[in-house]
Amino acid sequence: MAESKAVVMAALIANGAIAILKFIGFLLTGSAAMLSETYHSISDTGNQVFLLIGLRFSGRERDRRHPFGYGKAEFFYSFLVSVFLFGIAGWESLKHGWTQLTSGGHGGGGHAGEAVEFLWITYTPPAWLDPVTVNYVVLLGAFGFETWALYKARAGMVAQIGENDWSGYREAFRKTSDVTTLTALTEDTIALAGIVIALVGITLEQLTGSPFFDRLSAVLIGLMLMGFALALAWENKRLILGESLPKDVEGELRGSILSFDGVVDIVGFRTVYFGPGEVLVTADVAFDPDMETAEIDDLITSMEATLKEAGQGVVKVYIEPEDEPATGSRG
Repeated sequence: MAESKAVVMAALIANGAIAILKFIGFLLTGSAAMLSETYHSISDTGNQVFLLIGLRFSGRERDRRHPFGYGKAEFFYSFLVSVFLFGIAGWESLKHGWTQLTSGGHGGGGHAGEAVEFLWITYTPPAWLDPVTVNYVVLLGAFGFETWALYKARAGMVAQIGENDWSGYREAFRKTSDVTTLTALTEDTIALAGIVIALVGITLEQLTGSPFFDRLSAVLIGLMLMGFALALAWENKRLILGESLPKDVEGELRGSILSFDGVVDIVGFRTVYFGPGEVLVTADVAFDPDMETAEIDDLITSMEATLKEAGQGVVKVYIEPEDEPATGSRG
């Protein structure tokens, strides 16, 4: 949890700093587009707050109403982030870009000197400022902050990949239960990609004199945000609903049980995530009928210890002896 919290704190600081940069850009240029981007970054900052709330709740001690603890709180709050990422950042960016494309609105350069209303105050920026230069400075500053946040999130995910011997990011995205780090990594990645797209759009607009490229970049950023938000929502859904360990990992755990002398068969075997990195394993095991009750108890104790030491996040194990072996092992 400490590592996940460090990743989220880095993203929170970065997004907060970016929001301030964009707000200063708005104050200097009066650009309504820059004000919209300020709201965007504020929503990103809010997302990190949701992740921190999830981390805090997941660390609460178990009680009567929640006998397995509050670990799934991280899944729920990460799901909320994916919804907000889709509904606010993605949809608003797409809608803004599409409106600009179809209505012939201003491009990303803006118009210095135009009066803009903010918090019921009419603000007129200095006419001598070049809004394009300000936008470049703000976006490059945002790029620096997002790069730092992405570095922290990537370090957290790389550590998980090494600990679990995963082949890479694709496998980690499918198998990780640390949705907080996954969400921060995804959000930082698409934010960085969005900044690059915005820079390319503004540059092409300046080189060609056509605002089409800036408007198109807004549409592309919106589509990208919505696509990644859907992917994040899907990943969180599988854990909220109670997904089991991957089939190959379950096979290894079943093999550990079957390797014990005295085990005849595994009648039932189930695993489920009840929190980030926390797995519950239940198994109905058929033992040699000639074994004494005390021997079976000792064997079950050894099995539970072996499964917990397997390095797959297994923290709770319930093994029940079956009176009669099954005709074939089944999960």
